[in-house]
Amino acid sequence: MCRAIWRSKSLVCGLAIALVFVGGSLLAPIVAPYPPAKANYQERLLPPSPAHLMGTDAHGRDTLSRLLYGGRVSLKVGFWAVVLSTLVGLPLGQMAGFFGGHFDTIIGRITDALFAFPSILWAIAIVAILGPSERGAILAIAVSRIALTIRISRGAVLSERGKQYVEASRALGSSWPFVVFRGVLPNCAGTILVLLSLGLAVSVLAEAGLSFLGMSAQPPTPSWGSMLQESQRYLYESPWFAFFPGMTVFLVVLGLNLLGDGIRDLLDPRREWAG
Repeated sequence: MCRAIWRSKSLVCGLAIALVFVGGSLLAPIVAPYPPAKANYQERLLPPSPAHLMGTDAHGRDTLSRLLYGGRVSLKVGFWAVVLSTLVGLPLGQMAGFFGGHFDTIIGRITDALFAFPSILWAIAIVAILGPSERGAILAIAVSRIALTIRISRGAVLSERGKQYVEASRALGSSWPFVVFRGVLPNCAGTILVLLSLGLAVSVLAEAGLSFLGMSAQPPTPSWGSMLQESQRYLYESPWFAFFPGMTVFLVVLGLNLLGDGIRDLLDPRREWAG
């Protein structure tokens, strides 16, 4: 398994990229060269230099420091949105696939209703109720992810439900929670892990979009999307102001997608790892 992990370029590259950005965000209070909210109007819109490796913004704040602290917001919102959507959607999808019948029909109609509304409408509705905040962004992204989580986990259970180990466990009188969560769920682990990694990438991108629209963390708290929103007025004057936040979002999403692809390939029983 270790050899297979090291031979998976997607997995190694994705994991390396994710660790760099997650580690940098977690260690932001230690590694950030400047306080993220400290303004210095005498140094506004400076280009990259030894003093400010990624330049400064319109308020003279260090871009690198704000990117590091902004990752704490963007990654936290993405992470908790995935956790919340998984805690709700995974059990519902597992039970819908296992029981079928009317329960499956009801869950199917609920997911159809969730799919009928674009995620941005959910975000606007939830933010209108809760107000622009990280909590509102987490809930908005989680709600938009629940339907997909239900569908994918349901499909994974349907592919396992008719197998002999499930029939044997039910014939022995095992309770349905034991069969579903101790028997079926571990055999769907590969699908679930890929769903989580790719879901985190989508959630980080969604948080950037929401904060760009002012629906997530509010100033002066930095986030990657809000930094992009601030930079749009200075694209011609100071293109580096937009380049570094945009590149950060791009690399994080790319790393998480590569990680998901690597996990999928690693857990694919049809793939042979020679050597």
